[in-house]
Amino acid sequence: MIGMEFTSLLRGTAIAGLLLTGIPVGVSAETATIEATADATLIEDDLGLLANGSGPALFIGRTGQANGGIRRAAVRFDLSETLPAKAIIERVFLNLRLTPSNEQSTRVTVHRLLQGWSEGSAFSSGGAGAPSDYGDTTWLHTHYDYQFWAIAGGHYVKRVSAEAWVGPEDFYTWQSSPPLVADVRSWQHAPHRNFGWIMIGGEENAQSVKRFNSRESSVAEFRPTLTIEYRMPENQRN
Repeated sequence: MIGMEFTSLLRGTAIAGLLLTGIPVGVSAETATIEATADATLIEDDLGLLANGSGPALFIGRTGQANGGIRRAAVRFDLSETLPAKAIIERVFLNLRLTPSNEQSTRVTVHRLLQGWSEGSAFSSGGAGAPSDYGDTTWLHTHYDYQFWAIAGGHYVKRVSAEAWVGPEDFYTWQSSPPLVADVRSWQHAPHRNFGWIMIGGEENAQSVKRFNSRESSVAEFRPTLTIEYRMPENQRN
């Protein structure tokens, strides 16, 4: 009898949890995983002469340089080819892999970008970057060398959409949150406003820079991905 009561309690708790999430009881969530369609490192430089849009890594934090040491990563995902048009988004997760770099625990935050930007062709495997080329995203430019950020270093929403503490080499996930879900839902309904996110962290400490695999990584499993849990409206389900 005690076992039956305990089982009933667990079942009731699970159903209550589903109701709180807004997912109808009996409707299982589906999952879509999307690779980044653009990413780049913004390299602090007063003239915007350094960039890294096509390198194998993204850098976030501050290097040991006395000046120009801040690094920020921009990343964007195209929802249209993978996510059904009528999908009702429930949860989203941003996934990146940290390559060997410093193991200091660092808080990395995600913010929704407010301007479009282009990836560019500048290539560097290190955090120093490479000379900016036409179309690169830089500290000053959304598109080198004639389109500019409204604010140097990236124009973004100050509110944090998600955060994660990043330590040694590993896979890291920025967990689903109401702001993160709201960002992706807004892109679903207005794709022309999908400018992606900027990732910021460790800027107050020298030599805090973190190195993540970019979408140009030679190992597909290491590339940035966005995982979306969604359900279809009742009249759209098979």
